[in-house]
Amino acid sequence: MIRTSKEVRARIVLTAILAASCLTGTAAQAQKLPSGFVYLRDVDPTIIQDLRYAGSNNFVGRPLRGYEAPECVVKREVGALLKSVQDELALQNLSLKMFDCYRPTRAVADMVAWSRDGKETVAGKRYNPSFSKDDLFRLGYIAERSGHSTGAALDLTLVDLKADNSATFNSTKDYGDCTANVNLRAPDGSVDMGTGYDCSDVKSHTAAKSITAAQRRWREKLVQVMARRGFVNYSKEWWHFSLPGAGRQAYDFPITQRK
Repeated sequence: MIRTSKEVRARIVLTAILAASCLTGTAAQAQKLPSGFVYLRDVDPTIIQDLRYAGSNNFVGRPLRGYEAPECVVKREVGALLKSVQDELALQNLSLKMFDCYRPTRAVADMVAWSRDGKETVAGKRYNPSFSKDDLFRLGYIAERSGHSTGAALDLTLVDLKADNSATFNSTKDYGDCTANVNLRAPDGSVDMGTGYDCSDVKSHTAAKSITAAQRRWREKLVQVMARRGFVNYSKEWWHFSLPGAGRQAYDFPITQRK
């Protein structure tokens, strides 16, 4: 029997949801998280994590409030679907890399306060080179409410496991801005998507015309593999995806070290 693409996607999503209901072992029981949340490492430890807001390699230049550990926390259903994505990518020598997952509402408020304090910083200009940071709110790059706080929104990219991903961020180095050539901007340890992560610029729009054919193919691959599990991309940020219906309530519990 020939199945339509919608039927195939529904089958993938259903399988992942059933798998999510089984994530209740000893490790899950030991987690001090609200009901329905899991540490992604307990679901799939092969997914690479680089939680930017837990350190200084971000547009604020410091850890955000509520990020007490560099751990990806998500809704259980979201975690199972990410594992399904990872299983598919592994067959192509690729991996997901998580930049941000659940985000406490106190961290969202921290971002908003930073955007309105009137102080331009070197870190900030690397991430929004074309305009002042008080425009971030007006242009939709920062908001008072974030889907991340529900545990159903994610920032991520792809990693080519065959490539040399050893370059790491050096806080003393003078990098180019996030729209610069990949060899000049701060390393993301991932494929070249045309801009760095969290780049507030039209070049970061998923369908931007100002990127190369190879960069466009990577973006399309990421969107397609996520869409097959029901994730929806935010058109202004190639890295941002959400799972409709998986999260409604915003939370403010801190992200602590996984036990």
